[in-house]
Amino acid sequence: MKIDEIFNVYQENIMPTYNKVPLIFVKGKGSKLWDIRGKLYLDFFPGWGAGNVGHCHPKVMQGVRDQIGKLIFVPNNYYHPFQAKLAKELIYQSFPGKVFFCNSGAEANEAAIKLARKFGALTNRFEIITFTNAFHGRTLATLAATGQKKYQQGFEPLPEGFCQVKFNDLAAVKAAINSKTVGIMLELIQGEGGINVADKDFVLALRKICDEKKLLLMIDEVQTGIGRTGKMFAYQHYGVIPDLITLAKSLGGGLPIGTLIVKKELGDTLSFGMHASTFGGGVVICRAALGVFKAIEQEKLLKNSQKMGEYILAKLQLWSKTFPIIKEIRGLGLMLGIELSIAGKPIVEKCLARGLLINCTHENVLRLMPALNISKNEIDKALSILEQVLKECGV
Repeated sequence: MKIDEIFNVYQENIMPTYNKVPLIFVKGKGSKLWDIRGKLYLDFFPGWGAGNVGHCHPKVMQGVRDQIGKLIFVPNNYYHPFQAKLAKELIYQSFPGKVFFCNSGAEANEAAIKLARKFGALTNRFEIITFTNAFHGRTLATLAATGQKKYQQGFEPLPEGFCQVKFNDLAAVKAAINSKTVGIMLELIQGEGGINVADKDFVLALRKICDEKKLLLMIDEVQTGIGRTGKMFAYQHYGVIPDLITLAKSLGGGLPIGTLIVKKELGDTLSFGMHASTFGGGVVICRAALGVFKAIEQEKLLKNSQKMGEYILAKLQLWSKTFPIIKEIRGLGLMLGIELSIAGKPIVEKCLARGLLINCTHENVLRLMPALNISKNEIDKALSILEQVLKECGV
């Protein structure tokens, strides 16, 4: 199809649910993307964090290519070895428990919400405390859990059973707990919320409260999981073990997957017929996810994520002394945010014109989330572009 024809088909035949940039990408490798005209881009925001090992990583592609010629689909009322291998790997990397497979972060969070309600059913507890500026998905239940009104408007009435309180505010959490409360659900770094990082003391206190009141500590690792913060999971920075975590995005190496991991004692809460996902944990997807874990281990990508994250952070902190428009630098590992005193959209657009892909959330927070295998040379190129743009936009 010709370029104009592609744009026209989108306009005529595809729902306008995304704010699209007029770019057509046709090839990717690592942190590089090429558009249909052959222009090269450096990707510092691969798929909202879905590309943790970069585009078309050889270990991911090897598993997919091997599987695609043998068997593509197996219903979940049968067994297959790669789902078993992936479940075993997930438990090995996290904590003793059981896994539910699905296709996305929203699905994983839906499963977590259903499990929490089933857990609390005998004592008539169903309410989950979530936080302002949180983002948990776009289904009705996960939208109700999301602490941002702009995503909820027009979809009321939303499901009941969610109570939003201020992030990092322990007193607000304590005040919100009542006889109906069954769990506390949070992201340890709020991505869509502006790269807001949970305080360690706050998280430790939440774990203590959940233990004392028999509540579930539910951690959404959809964006922070699989090495993004320099550890396999963000909760490992905090010295706590959650009752459950949800994963998606980067686990599939660019292919759709979601998982719910729960502690062993919760593993049979959802039993036969209570929940399902037709394509969850499919053979091709599991091969891709196993390739992700191979890449992380064999290429020491957790160490690289930590090292390169510290390198970028040091550069950005220097900038904060030079550019008056920078209000604050936040983040952990390779999940970093630059809060500005001006709108971020023009900066994103100018970077795009120079061949750098970044993101802006909350109107004025630039997000940098490069792949875990990003090189120092690629970082220097990206930051050089961003620095020049900030100089042009600075006041």
